[in-house]
Parts: sequence; C-alpha cells; structure tokens
Amino acid sequence: MESIGGFLSGSVEERLRQLDLHGAEDTRPKYERLRSFIADEVQNGHLRVGTALPSEQQLAEMLQIARTTVRQALAELEREGVVQRKHGAGTFVNEAPRSSRHVGLDAFALVVPGAGTGSWPALQSGFQGAAAELQKQILVCSSENNLDRQANVFLQLIQKRVAGVALAPTSLPLTPAFQVKHLQDNGIPVVFCHRGVKGVDAPLLAIPFREVGRKAGELLLVHGHRSVAFFSMHRRVEASLGYESGLREILEDAGSGLPESLTYWGETVSPDASTQTEAVLAALRRMFDGPDPPTAIMASFDPLAERIYLLLGELGLRVPEDVSLIGFGGAHRDGALTERLTSITVDEVELGRTAARMLQEMNEGHRPLFDTERVVVTLGLARGGTVGPAEPGMLRRRN
Repeated sequence: MESIGGFLSGSVEERLRQLDLHGAEDTRPKYERLRSFIADEVQNGHLRVGTALPSEQQLAEMLQIARTTVRQALAELEREGVVQRKHGAGTFVNEAPRSSRHVGLDAFALVVPGAGTGSWPALQSGFQGAAAELQKQILVCSSENNLDRQANVFLQLIQKRVAGVALAPTSLPLTPAFQVKHLQDNGIPVVFCHRGVKGVDAPLLAIPFREVGRKAGELLLVHGHRSVAFFSMHRRVEASLGYESGLREILEDAGSGLPESLTYWGETVSPDASTQTEAVLAALRRMFDGPDPPTAIMASFDPLAERIYLLLGELGLRVPEDVSLIGFGGAHRDGALTERLTSITVDEVELGRTAARMLQEMNEGHRPLFDTERVVVTLGLARGGTVGPAEPGMLRRRN
C-alpha cells in the first residue's frame, strides 16, 4: 500500500493502518469509530497541532471503507473543533482550542418555504424562544419553495459559519441531497422539520402526512359526510399525496371513495394561496355543478382552506350549513378566519423549540452530526366551526 508518511508520524500511521472498522464487537457506526480514533490521537498528543491528515480518498483506501464514511467522520471532527479543513490544502489538526472553535456567527438559522404564511410564524416563534434560552441568535430565511433561492441561502449560511440550520426543505422540486450535505460537509448541523431529504442523515421532526388525511376523514364521517372533495396547494408532492391517500382510505373503508372529479391539485409552487384564486374558483364551480357535488371539503393547508371559505361565499354557499370545510395547520390559531376553521393541527411552536434544542445537542457533541432519529409529531384538532352535519338533501349551491 502506498505510504502516507508525509502526513503522519510512523507510529500514528501504523496504528491507523491497524484500525479495524469492520469488527462486529464494536456496534458504533464506522464513521464514529474513525472519529473517535482521530480525536483520541489528538487528545493523547500523538497528532500535533497543524499536522496534515491524509485525504478522504487515502483514508478510505487504507481502511477499506466508503469515502462518505470518512467525510462524515471529518465533518464531525471539524464541528467539534478537533480539525480544520482548508479548501485546496487539506485537513489539519486545529490550532484553536475547543472553547473557541466557532469563529463564525453564533446563531441558528431557520429555513422555511414561506416565513410569513400559514403556520410558519408559529414555528419561528418556538425556534426563536428556545434559541434565546440557549443564548443563540437566529436567522430566518424564506426559500419561497424555490430550489435556487434555497441553494443561495445555504451558501450564505456557510459563509457566515452559522452554528446550525433547521430546515423545512423545498417540495417542488424536491431538495437534492447534495445541497444539504454541503452544509454538513462544512460542519454545520442540520435538523429537518416536517419532511426529510432522501440520502441525507439528519434528525427529522416528521409530520405523519397520511395520518392527517385519515383524521380529517374520520371527523367528516362522524358528521355523516360521504361525498368529500380534496384540494391541494401544490402538485402531487409527498405531503399532499399523504393527505389524499389517508383521506381516500377512510372514505373507501366507509363504502364511499374519492373520485378524481372531486380532487384539485395546484399548479404553482408558491406558498401564497391567493395565487391560485381563479383556478380554485373554477374547480369549485365544476364540482358543485356536477352530478355529485361534495358535502365537505378537505384542504391541504389552512391558507388554502381560508381562500376556499371566501370563494364558497361568493358562490352563495354557507359554511358549514351547505358545505363543511376542514384544513391542516398549526395548533396556535391567529386571525379571525383561522380561529373559525376546523383543522387537523400540529404544535409548530413546540416543533420549533425541539429543533433548536436538537441543534444545541449537536453543537455540544451530545448528538452526532449525522444522527438519524425520526420523531413523529403529535396531531391535534382545532374544532373551530366549519364542520357540521351532512343533512339529507342539503342544498350546496344557491342560485
């Protein structure tokens, strides 16, 4: 095997070559075992300040492991302040003491599709509150559900060397793994909110999308509704597909169903429901002019439910007397119309607080940078006043 003596002393190189990361007696992930070995060599003085480590490729070949495993170990060591990676030069034992390793902005960032709409302000409130308790500043960044905008936000956060990122990733198109890994490769911890990104190991605070649809369907069935329409803000994305699938299952179990004629899929990526006003109005007209108009509607997002509520009024339909309406959003209800809506809910404030605490645990080394814990958030119900009984022969449109 090619010598790497130009990087390490002979004794350290020999111990590294003898390191067995494939043994079954140690149940820790391989990257964690490699991280621990290098950290111990530094702690014991065998790897001195300024020493250059072998490249990712050299370490991977020497230890017969994947290069991504080496990258995870080095990213964890950089986050802990043990090593410093210099672009174009290599990886070196850090000259800075651990207590002063963070030379960037001591702040957590929250990146969401639409910072001022729906339940995102509640998520921000919880995140900001917990960050303040941890003596961290916060940055709030909106991607507007735009992949290029999100990529630019990530680059700025890397330049600022933030202490961690809580991310609700774009859904249209899906966030690619390399975008998020770029943050992690720079030693920045990431916690996913609502949904994760395929191919990225990071903690996830997950919304059970299918269960949201099931709970909405169960409530409507209790009130006697069998003809139910489904409206989604966006094209067939993971969240909306989950809502629709859960709702369909409940209706089919009751002997009904969810026909294509009673579904609406938005054609834009914008988180602003007002951009879909004309399309939603046309869909409502089509449904209520059809042979089997719905007695109830489920909307995938509270702002969309609010828009539907107003448009139903324009069509002369009363909620819930003529048609019931149920949405999905945060447990903290702000605004007269939001308070009136019946919705399946998640506690976004607590979700934000949990995300900040997870980032702090990763900063302090109590949680791995590539932790894969998945926490499913609890669903609730805001009863509001927009779901009523499905009366036989009830009128759903007034002319």
